Amino acid sequence: MNAGLPLAEPEALAAFVHLEERLRAARAVPELHFSIANETFGLFAYRQAFVWDRAGGTPSLATVSGLAQLAGASPFAQWLDRLGRALDAREGLDGEHVTAEDLPASVAAEWADWLPAYLLCFVIESPEGQRLGLVAFALDEPVPDPVQPWLARLPAVWGHAWWALNGRRARRTGPPLLRLLRWGLPVAVLAAMAIPVRLSVLAPAEIAPMQAFAVSAPMDGVVREFHVLPNQTVSAGERLFTLDDTTLRSRREVALRQLAVARADALAAAQKAFDNAASRSELAVLEGRVAERQAEVSSIDQQLGRIVVTAHKAGVVVFGDTLDWEGKPVVTGERIALLADPDDAGVLVWLPVADAITLEPGAPLRLFLQVAPTSPLRATVAQSSYQATLSPEGVASYRLRARFESLSPEEARRVRIGLSGTAKLFGERAPLGYYLLRRPLAALREWTGW
Repeated sequence: MNAGLPLAEPEALAAFVHLEERLRAARAVPELHFSIANETFGLFAYRQAFVWDRAGGTPSLATVSGLAQLAGASPFAQWLDRLGRALDAREGLDGEHVTAEDLPASVAAEWADWLPAYLLCFVIESPEGQRLGLVAFALDEPVPDPVQPWLARLPAVWGHAWWALNGRRARRTGPPLLRLLRWGLPVAVLAAMAIPVRLSVLAPAEIAPMQAFAVSAPMDGVVREFHVLPNQTVSAGERLFTLDDTTLRSRREVALRQLAVARADALAAAQKAFDNAASRSELAVLEGRVAERQAEVSSIDQQLGRIVVTAHKAGVVVFGDTLDWEGKPVVTGERIALLADPDDAGVLVWLPVADAITLEPGAPLRLFLQVAPTSPLRATVAQSSYQATLSPEGVASYRLRARFESLSPEEARRVRIGLSGTAKLFGERAPLGYYLLRRPLAALREWTGW
């Protein structure tokens, strides 16, 4: 094909279709720039082509035909930048042949040094009408008329391809907000990891008396009967439970018979003592035996007086279940129940060793009762055990006690000894990163031994 001559209609159509295919094959805007500047030569002949991109708001030189890269500091490139700004300021530039006389004197003065007589210029716009860039072809002569209809179609094709590739780049790189999130979000996350927060931990808890008095077995025996129910309010002197007295009463009967025999032996010896010296010597031994039997009976009577255990003060009797104790042997001093003041209730917390954090007296605590999980009660830590012990669930835990803060009348009605729930304890402040990674780091240390 002779590029210097006007193309016949079939040849022009084939060249246009080939150029359109090359434009669609572009995968990025720089490839599109290269195709516009170099492959349009198959449709009509030109001396050189220039493409300006307006992505930054003002035209900047993007591509020059025949050059892989143009040095931005060269005089030619600097003059082309000025030329692009001058062309961008003109109206009705689409398909216009521009000469040096049509441009400002500062640009036209160097025209002859760089370009031939004519410059065929096109404005590239997106389907929405946004100006994307400029394309100019340096010509020795105006474009022949047979090529004009095909050239009139090119700006729309260029604009659509340019707009589509810009949209894909926008989707790839994202709008400014997404780009900001892409880079700013990791920085924000790292900065957030340094935010100081209060360490907190959850632990099982229950409402328990702060100061309770132990109700213990007064002697060895078997619990026969409980007279109260768990968590029942009692008054001072009210019966709590009774020990079985069968063994004691049997021993008392035996001791009484032995006492009667000893008294009879002592009386007989006393009667013989008037005229029998041997009887007088035995009298002292027999009287001592009577005193011994009398003391044994008195001891048994005292024990019988203690088989009924009473409350020495008013309060709430705290124990598990009557069936756990009735018929169970107990030893002297074994704790059977607690006698607590209902107005002196606090929080008993079993803090597992694996979840332990540093807690000082006065540390805040919130108790979420199972009967009212949405209405937490506030308390402060009063004391903590020094060593870990097994909790009722068999977990090694520290035992903590906390006092309720000022309670409203409604909250005070919910405070009842024996209720259980979950306590959230708050410790010292630490970075958010440590708060989130504390348990994973502890697990890693257990596995690796660091």
